[in-house]
Amino acid sequence: MDPVVRRPVAWVVAVVLLVEALGLVALNWILGEVVHRQRMSLAGLDPDVMSTSSKAAGLVFGLYFVLCALAALLVAVRDRGPAGLGRGLLISAAVVHGLLAAFVWGPVGPAAFVFMIVVLALIVLLLMTYDQEGRAADPAPADAPVSPEAP
Repeated sequence: MDPVVRRPVAWVVAVVLLVEALGLVALNWILGEVVHRQRMSLAGLDPDVMSTSSKAAGLVFGLYFVLCALAALLVAVRDRGPAGLGRGLLISAAVVHGLLAAFVWGPVGPAAFVFMIVVLALIVLLLMTYDQEGRAADPAPADAPVSPEAP
């Protein structure tokens, strides 16, 4: 893939993951407030615990996506492939988006499925375009002649 595509893809992935993190935190916070204000209970669980758990889960999951966005942002700024923790975060984000895509088809609908697959594709594209730069051409066999043979 053309190196010109790498940085814009990394920027897009960083922005999408950051927006997704903010949306996820907001959604969980709103759901927690709904449970708290309506005093809803599920199988006898305390509504305050459910509300607090929803908010905490949203914050933790949002922080995870912010870290993934930071990893993509560092890739975009440095124009180098992700390594170590950043690579692991981006791979795990791709797996999470694949699992979420499989889950959201039924309850949410095809639009959410397509969104998750597009984000998954962007993350994989980011990982694969920078993966190609580290690979050199196939090395010559050890028994290959160093210079061409004279006729």
